Amino acid sequence: MVQRLRVRYAKRGRLRFTSHRDISRAVERAVRRADIPVAFSAGFSPHPRISYAGAAPTGVASEAEYLEIAVTRICDPQAFRVALDTSLPPGLDVVDVVEARVGGLADRLECSLWEVRLPGADPGVAEGAVKEFMAAAEVAVERLTKKGMRKFDARGAVESLSADQDDHVEGGPNQSCVILRMVVRHETPAVRPDDVLMGLRLVADFAPPSPPSVTRLAQGPLDALTGEPADPLEADRVGGDH
Repeated sequence: MVQRLRVRYAKRGRLRFTSHRDISRAVERAVRRADIPVAFSAGFSPHPRISYAGAAPTGVASEAEYLEIAVTRICDPQAFRVALDTSLPPGLDVVDVVEARVGGLADRLECSLWEVRLPGADPGVAEGAVKEFMAAAEVAVERLTKKGMRKFDARGAVESLSADQDDHVEGGPNQSCVILRMVVRHETPAVRPDDVLMGLRLVADFAPPSPPSVTRLAQGPLDALTGEPADPLEADRVGGDH
């Protein structure tokens, strides 16, 4: 290994239903197809040195997924981006690539900005539910995990939560669509957008009439000024200036 590259990629369209395991297989195939000089681990069963950080759940779209790949010769980040992006299936799109220069990538992913679209939901009811949720000291929800049913607080990790209305939706002027935007800190256990939706139902009986469409717009260190995630790759860009 002579270089590490950090990659931001998007998971769009039908690819949001792809499992993380299938995405990792697609990335490995794309690396081979693009003839990227990936480094391999030592041992009896070597595998490509590709690591993932903060992967979104299956069924969720994302504009901000991250991986790190080790290579055996120096690669130009932009040429690498084009080669990898061209070799990936449509819907897995490479957005940015930088050389890893400082610190660990996973440590910078402190929070996520989520957008949840709720077609047919009532905007007034949604706004009221958001106010009740944010005013609560704790909102206990349950979720089935690998260790069985677990109860935890869905409120504590939510940095901000707002409800807006999209007036430009399919179905005509009478078809409403509520858009929730939430910044959620990465804690253990992880609080996901569906946990927040469950919390809204528990505190205010807010139950959207159709399944939500969830997209992660960003993840990174929490910016104290904006209250949203900052670019986690910026430290590597700045590190390269010195």
